[in-house]
Amino acid sequence: MAGWLGVTQAQLSRIEKHSPVVHLDRLILCARALRIPADRLWFALPESNGAFGEKAPAANGIISDGEFSPPLLWASTNTAEIVSQFTRRDLTVDRREAAKNVVGVVFGAALLEPMERWLGDPASDHGDGRPSGVGYQEVGQIELVARMFREWDDQFGGGLRRKAVIGQLNEVSELLRDSHPAEIRRRLFGTVAHLAETAAVMSWDSGQQALAQRYYILALHAAKPAGDFAFAANIMAGMARQLLYLGQTGDALELIRVAQDSAKDATSTVRSMLYTREAWAYSKQGRISAFRRATDNAQEMFAAATPDEDPYWITYFDAAELAGTTGGRFLDLAHTNREMADEAAAEIESAIDLRRPGRLRSSALDHIGLAEARLIQGELDEAVRLGHSAADVVEQTCSDRARVKFAEFHQHVATFAEVAAVAELRERIGTLLAKPPTTL
Repeated sequence: MAGWLGVTQAQLSRIEKHSPVVHLDRLILCARALRIPADRLWFALPESNGAFGEKAPAANGIISDGEFSPPLLWASTNTAEIVSQFTRRDLTVDRREAAKNVVGVVFGAALLEPMERWLGDPASDHGDGRPSGVGYQEVGQIELVARMFREWDDQFGGGLRRKAVIGQLNEVSELLRDSHPAEIRRRLFGTVAHLAETAAVMSWDSGQQALAQRYYILALHAAKPAGDFAFAANIMAGMARQLLYLGQTGDALELIRVAQDSAKDATSTVRSMLYTREAWAYSKQGRISAFRRATDNAQEMFAAATPDEDPYWITYFDAAELAGTTGGRFLDLAHTNREMADEAAAEIESAIDLRRPGRLRSSALDHIGLAEARLIQGELDEAVRLGHSAADVVEQTCSDRARVKFAEFHQHVATFAEVAAVAELRERIGTLLAKPPTTL
């Protein structure tokens, strides 16, 4: 039965002894493997027709058609081919059809067990195609494009240019079907990892959570043949951040610890970022002592950093990002420990002062967070003023995260809705949130 489900016997035993499976992806996987008739299920299978056997990985590790569930993505051994298939489908199918192929975010053992098993396996590479004329100059240009896309996401957030990233990702995966010298091949895989991670962040930030998780998995797939274990840790940190956003704190903490184990040789800046993720998980659990310990570790590691040694993809994590992230976590705790609102406000104010121009998504989150901190402190007039400042920034970004955070603030100030200034602010926020963000 474990073989049918594509899991180990230990995973099957854990499922049998644990609480009932409630996550839809796992239920669908079990229903397919056991060939349960659709009319006996309380949920709908993504496929409208076709045999169950069509969903299993082929002998070469390539998915033939249908839903790209995380267990099937982990099972694939041909990274370039699976990236090519997935991106091609994302580019060509309409959103309704895409929803059938990407059912939902996977949590727990269904996510962690295959990932840990995959991390322990040797890297696989399928570079037996025709010789390619791609040289070092072309690879450098491709890497520059990937870097540009990352900068765009850091500045604007949301789904802006998402399709362009996916199109470039598809192009690079196609190049990997050909034969290249080892160094060029390694760099191409590195570019695939970077583009897939950017696609993941953009998908998540435009509200497409399940799609984001699939791109994170594809990014990890490519990071191994690229030999970039520090970036693999960064990808896992992104996956953990998504899980924290979705309330899956235990899974996120487990992912962070795996990432920290994988990043022992990473720079101090990377390790500082990982400590902020750990602190985030502890704040969600209400573990104040553990949160402070992890926060202190993050600050000490950041103080010891040598920026010249950092890879370009971690340069976003500067003093402003550290302060903003730390302030946001103090703010989480301030909702149940009001005395922490002062620390939250101080950190977020520092982030606003230090934030580089053009970082719209981060700036929006900073202003919303500070407005929320002032509200907890009882400074209603200042909270309203900051709320309007936040609206000015949110209007300039497509970030779903910023909109969700603003919607939460909208609820927080509802207690004071009878105050004219608050009513005016809530009306402005409501109008802003009613406008659909632009995604590409």
